Amino acid sequence: MLATLNYHHLHYFWVTAGRGTLTGAARELRVSPSTISTQLKLLEEQLGEALFARHGRRLVLTEMGRVVQSYADQIFVLGQELTHAVNARGGGSRRRCVVGISDAVPKLVALRLLEPAFRLSEELRFVLEERTPEELFAGLAAHRLDVVVHDAPVPPGSPLRAYNHLLGKSEVELFAAPALAARLRPDFPRSLHDAPVVLPARPSSLRASVDRWLADAGVHPRVRAEVEDSALLKVLGQAGLGAFPAQAAIREEVERVYGVRSVGVLTGVEERTWVISVERRVRHPAVVAMVAAGRGELFA
Repeated sequence: MLATLNYHHLHYFWVTAGRGTLTGAARELRVSPSTISTQLKLLEEQLGEALFARHGRRLVLTEMGRVVQSYADQIFVLGQELTHAVNARGGGSRRRCVVGISDAVPKLVALRLLEPAFRLSEELRFVLEERTPEELFAGLAAHRLDVVVHDAPVPPGSPLRAYNHLLGKSEVELFAAPALAARLRPDFPRSLHDAPVVLPARPSSLRASVDRWLADAGVHPRVRAEVEDSALLKVLGQAGLGAFPAQAAIREEVERVYGVRSVGVLTGVEERTWVISVERRVRHPAVVAMVAAGRGELFA
């Protein structure tokens, strides 16, 4: 017969199930992999069932592991809802908002979303974390983040039980330093053949869309650099290294901040921005303000 469940062990299991590796969970929980391994072993002994099977470096849930995960999802999501309910009455952590921003989201888009939230109260403190989507989803699963801003929804089949809130979509344009933009604009898009470009690194949804557009247009530019960070992409374009893609929704900011000019629209290429939370309906006032900013102004 199962004794009283150790929820500390269960939480370690839940984060590890979301991350898929001991090292990933250890990074998220800020403990050593050996500590997590010990906690998981204790939980398995308590339950009398194996919860993980090793496939190379990854940990794959057993059938019982999937059952336990489904209960853990409900337990910890309800725990977060309890915290929100208490804070809604007393203020509490409503004075703090932890936002995870995917490294694929342009910094200028993030700023436009956050500006109305910043104006809510001078006492509201933001913690902004820019990480890979996998790390952000793990933080959301562990309830360390209030919300994640990403350029794609949570993929189907993900162990994370979360809700995708689409803020909107934007056309994509190519921008370049003024001299290069002036040279490319008159015969666009044919002018891109053998022209220098700076593109997002693979794999990314934007890079895949741009590659398809170039193939359909029948042009083959010279890729001077492939960059993961959206801000560095624009800085290289600003320096004249090549034309680069960015959302039309932030055209004015891109041209003003980086001193570049629009070359042309990549017809049919769109970028979407999502807010992802473990709540079906977002409740934190700062997150509500972010959603309103995206839907009501930025992507209207």
